[in-house]
Amino acid sequence: MKRIGILGAGTWGTAIGILLSDNGHDVTLWTKIENEAKALEESRDNIKNLPGAKLSKQVKITLDIKDACEDKDIIVMAVASPYVRVIASEAKEYIKEGQIIVNVSKGIEDGTLLTLSDVVKEEIPQAEVAVMSGPSHAEEVSRRVPTTIVVGSSSKETAHFIQDVFMNEVFRVYTSPDIIGIELGAALKNVIALAAGIIDGLELGDNTKAALMTRGLAEITRLGVKMGGCPETFSGLSGIGDLFVTCTSKHSRNRNAGVLIGQGNSMDVVNKKVNQVVEGANTAKAALTLAKKHDVEMPIVEQINLVLFEGKSAKDATADLLGRDKRKEYNSLEWD
Repeated sequence: MKRIGILGAGTWGTAIGILLSDNGHDVTLWTKIENEAKALEESRDNIKNLPGAKLSKQVKITLDIKDACEDKDIIVMAVASPYVRVIASEAKEYIKEGQIIVNVSKGIEDGTLLTLSDVVKEEIPQAEVAVMSGPSHAEEVSRRVPTTIVVGSSSKETAHFIQDVFMNEVFRVYTSPDIIGIELGAALKNVIALAAGIIDGLELGDNTKAALMTRGLAEITRLGVKMGGCPETFSGLSGIGDLFVTCTSKHSRNRNAGVLIGQGNSMDVVNKKVNQVVEGANTAKAALTLAKKHDVEMPIVEQINLVLFEGKSAKDATADLLGRDKRKEYNSLEWD
């Protein structure tokens, strides 16, 4: 049995709490929202946004971040991406040297353009930061639906330790040294999922959506490799796996937000209806800035930014993508 602290009691943090409690670990689930803590404590079989899930009474709910961080074998960072830095800063004084922190939040920090694991490292330099990602909607993990993810760490020993802690008969864990590739796949697919949702909102059909997903993966891979990620990673669980599930699932807040945009709703209306952080909207600007910085062509990301922030219609954005100049699918392939 390991001692686990989870920072963030939203859907994903709660689902991970259920998973790790099932595995027999001593789990402390932290939130700074008093009403959220009270609801989790009182209604463990009626958890908001996780229908059918049940949180064991053995999981300790706390409002004290010190309680969630001290004397832990693993700390899981599961807060929404815009809040990772501030929560890491609050936790820092309670983090021991060499503490393993597993970041499961997805995104790129606006302004700094840092991946979230780098944000955690910047705020908590004494910690050993790993990442976990893959096609893993909280709604299904919390109901013990078979799921497969990948853990990234610079240390093989740490990756195997995390694998042993998380893995069970319905939650399969692979390991990888490619932290940057895993994080970029996880973050950027949310932007493409917004575009996929827009396609659904416009009722353009399966052909269009399949093309969007395929070319979106090409954009993610181009930028990811330029930033140091391994090409294989983007063909794996945190690349095509997470992209596929986020672009197609009813559980995907990014896809659902895109559907609303495609139907003509403003971002204010979208945010109210989704009622959760739309990570793709937060990541879109950073993704475009990174594309320009690394001289990588990302036309889908560019059009999403125009739709989100400059008032371009979804129909016009789709038309402009289809009307681009003719080209080969892969520049590396040549005729004899």
